[in-house]
Amino acid sequence: MSTQNTAAAAHDTEQQDDSPEQRPGSSSPERPPVASARPGLAVPATASVPWANALGQLAGAVEILGYEEGLHEMLATPRREINVAVPLRRDDGRVELFKGFRVQHNVSRGPGKGGLRFHPSVDADEVRALAMLMTWKCAVVDLPYGGAKGGVGIDPAGYSERELERVTRRYTSEIMPMIGPERDIMAPDMGTSEKTMAWVMDTYSVSQGYTIPGVVTGKPLAVGGSLGRATATSRGVVHVTISALAEVGEEVTGATVAIQGFGKVGAHAASIFAEEGARVVAVSDQFGGLHNAAGIDVPRLLDHVAATGSVVGFEGADPVDNDTLLALEVDVLVPAAIDGVLDSRTAPTVRARFVVEGANGPTTADADRILAAKGVVVVPDILANAGGVVVSYFEWVQSNQTYWWDANEIEQKLADRMHSAFREVAATSRAQGITLRDAALVIGVRRVAEAHQIRGLYP
Repeated sequence: MSTQNTAAAAHDTEQQDDSPEQRPGSSSPERPPVASARPGLAVPATASVPWANALGQLAGAVEILGYEEGLHEMLATPRREINVAVPLRRDDGRVELFKGFRVQHNVSRGPGKGGLRFHPSVDADEVRALAMLMTWKCAVVDLPYGGAKGGVGIDPAGYSERELERVTRRYTSEIMPMIGPERDIMAPDMGTSEKTMAWVMDTYSVSQGYTIPGVVTGKPLAVGGSLGRATATSRGVVHVTISALAEVGEEVTGATVAIQGFGKVGAHAASIFAEEGARVVAVSDQFGGLHNAAGIDVPRLLDHVAATGSVVGFEGADPVDNDTLLALEVDVLVPAAIDGVLDSRTAPTVRARFVVEGANGPTTADADRILAAKGVVVVPDILANAGGVVVSYFEWVQSNQTYWWDANEIEQKLADRMHSAFREVAATSRAQGITLRDAALVIGVRRVAEAHQIRGLYP
């Protein structure tokens, strides 16, 4: 499968490029970073890489949109933050103390929405960055939410289930004034699960005196969860891939796919890609990778992973390391593990025609520029992996109405939302001669800014 790589020549926001051969997302990367070009809005020297990247992405969108400094500063500043102490009495009686965070970046379009992660590296800057990205993500797919995020600096692998329940309930009680179905709705994230959400819901409900399922999404079906939620992010990845291929007149059937990261998102995506007729030729997890140019038998691989805990040792493919997987000549590369895997070292080796970001932040700013110069189309995370928050929205609606939809209805609504969002992002990319990432950010930032301006300032 092949396609023409045509770079856009201009970046003036008022210049239109109507060339029918323009490939959305393949524009030149020459627009300079502007985060430090606006007085008072330079990225703080102490900012972590995730927070600096988030501020830089916002600055780029603001430059394209031509917003003035005051509005830029409002969009860059989280609305509310809370840092809490989370003490834990261990099963053996010892006491440990953890730091917890919750950030509501923006609530102009609706209540905050964002995951709760348990990971030892969690800090305030990481949570700020993820909350900001959630703001744009919800706006890109036109959900009535703002962006939020939370976390506790704990390694869940080192603690028992009873200890993790105590941490969850104490954290929930500490941030109680900030959350609620009309204020801020949590969901599972790294290191947490549907069981964690059940604990959050119960703690919040007990404090209010009645059951309130809408305070969280991603909870078990037995307590108000939604069908389709477990695979929603993966299905969203496949839907936008189908849309991206359709933009160049191709179908997913027969397309070759490599997936870096075989966890919740990557494994389900592999299965759905295979069901759609794509050829999954490579996968990897934290222990190793596999490659079979003829295609991997995904159902057999899933059975192998269920039995062994890893893709390593699967007999239907050859071992491959992570760098080799990222450099395979495939139609679609899906980074679905951790952030920063495509950087200034690995991006020059990428031979995929499309990179569809299943993970949050897998492509650094340097890699973005390199891939754009190579003509690689990057479908950005705030669009590509938005399927999870879309179905979270559906779950919230169902919880508030206490009326449940069937799986077919949820899947159709998800597909419609993802394809529609991609078409809008691709149209903006073509019209303004910018990458899909910049186009998605422009749409998200513009929608949030419009909500700010329409609501006005109080007092």
